Amino acid sequence: MKLMLVTILAALGLANAAYGQQTRLSISTGGTGGVWYPMGGAMANVLSKHLPGAAVTAEVTGGSVANINLLNSKKSDIAFSMVDAAWDGFHGTGKFKEKVPMRTIAVVHPLVMHVVTAEGRGIETMADFKGKRISTGSPGSGTEVMALRILEAFGINPDKDVVRERLGVSDAANALKDRKIDAFMHAAGVPLPAVTDVAASPGTRVKLVDHAGALKAMATKYGPIYAAGTIPARSYSGQEKDNRTINVWGVLFVHESMDEKLVYDILKTLFDRHKDIVIAHREAASMTLENQAIGATAVPWHPGAVKYFADRGVTVK
Repeated sequence: MKLMLVTILAALGLANAAYGQQTRLSISTGGTGGVWYPMGGAMANVLSKHLPGAAVTAEVTGGSVANINLLNSKKSDIAFSMVDAAWDGFHGTGKFKEKVPMRTIAVVHPLVMHVVTAEGRGIETMADFKGKRISTGSPGSGTEVMALRILEAFGINPDKDVVRERLGVSDAANALKDRKIDAFMHAAGVPLPAVTDVAASPGTRVKLVDHAGALKAMATKYGPIYAAGTIPARSYSGQEKDNRTINVWGVLFVHESMDEKLVYDILKTLFDRHKDIVIAHREAASMTLENQAIGATAVPWHPGAVKYFADRGVTVK
């Protein structure tokens, strides 16, 4: 009897030890109407199912700036961010009061700035924004950082020349449909669910405004973070021509203190199950080994990521 009791206690102790070793991770994504939330949810599912001992959740957040702050306070383990916001966080400039000890683990996909209006709102070019009510993205988002820089490049003062709202993309899409705003800006992959929703709404004909003309001024002031891009015609219902845009890469970051083997195992799991993530959103198809070497990231790579990609024949810098 005594031996049996010892055996049971030992078994319970082993079970508790195993439970205590479970790795709990959170992925900070963005709003529910964007791309990162479904993509981050798919990553969380993949890691929870295929990374031994891992329990991973995807969290709704305000976007890049909020995600970097969560990473800095260690309230998040893996963070999506646009490169421009990440550069500010790493250097402690812009919206960040201190340098954030963060590291790159993967280049995910290019984010395309969507400048969205509708027929009948009196907006044909960026210059027509003056005097209009627009949304530049939610507070704490990378969209807001990039949107304000685009307005600046076109000589538009966001505090004087427009009536500015700071809405998440789902709320902005609804406000555009309800004629509460005249346009909104949001950086994301294509298709962006919120724009698809606007384009499919009866009585609303979506219009995307060209803004690639801001690139030269932005590059002069902020460096080679941004690139010219295109949203191909018919990406959205009613979109009859290509939209000339500005792009920035979306990247996954972790705190610099994350264990090297854990980073390696996270990346191995994500790339081994890459197809499962693409099913959630097709923009995840851009998270290729090739793009790790060419995608622009302004933050140093984590040693675990350097090792993983080196083992796959890819050199990241």
